[in-house]
Amino acid sequence: MAVSLNPYKVYTVSPIPGAETLSDGSKAVDEEDWVEKLDLETVSALHNQRKEKLKVLVLYGSLRERSFSKLMAYEASRILHRIGCEVRVYDPLGLPVKDDVQDKHAKVQELRDLSIWSEAQFWCSPEQHGNITAVMKNQIDWIPLSTGSVRPTQGRILGFAQVNGGSQSFNTVNSLRILGRWMRMFVIPNQSSLPLAWKNFTPAGRLKPSSNRDRLVDVCEELVKVSLIIGPHMDLLNDRYSEREEKREKGRLLTQAEKEADKDKVVPTATD
Repeated sequence: MAVSLNPYKVYTVSPIPGAETLSDGSKAVDEEDWVEKLDLETVSALHNQRKEKLKVLVLYGSLRERSFSKLMAYEASRILHRIGCEVRVYDPLGLPVKDDVQDKHAKVQELRDLSIWSEAQFWCSPEQHGNITAVMKNQIDWIPLSTGSVRPTQGRILGFAQVNGGSQSFNTVNSLRILGRWMRMFVIPNQSSLPLAWKNFTPAGRLKPSSNRDRLVDVCEELVKVSLIIGPHMDLLNDRYSEREEKREKGRLLTQAEKEADKDKVVPTATD
């Protein structure tokens, strides 16, 4: 595939970041792209009925160059791109640790803008010490539940996967499912867990044939299908009584900081 100049299209570059260096100094490249041969005609036809491409943000949970969660995220991105989606992969390198003073940092603003831009998201994290990595959680923590009247994740459709260094586990996808619901996202039923990730990628960083690879295709296909089915009704689904009341009383939706400040103003009485 041709090299793209768009930094969000790195998953279409060949060789890709994370490909192994060969003895001659070149990067490994697979001769064939397995994604191009997938039977995705039904979901692609459904997607093509839209006037615009479905916008999907992809997050991964490691800073390593040959990170298997990154390679898995790239494979998911290729599948989504093959279906017809507009995909952007966020690079967490340089994102500061979550605090209360760096919300204007360029990497923080980039992440938040991408979340608002997206209609669906795909998260992929390694499992470390039985759960998601700090890199993955840090990205999610930097995305607020609300920024003024904007909800950066509310109503987005979420699919996810995990990679394991050892035997198969589902701790990480279970945590991602909880986090997605907490972020007011619609979480799809399917999920993908890849055991022994170091055995499942070619030197070029592409997934080897397996039932686990097929499962990743299932997750991506379902993410698009659910997005296309629910998407047209998102305004209705996001119309919440509590938020209508907040707008009526306050004139707009408050930020989380403003809500916390309001709570601090409440002085307990003897009858409380």
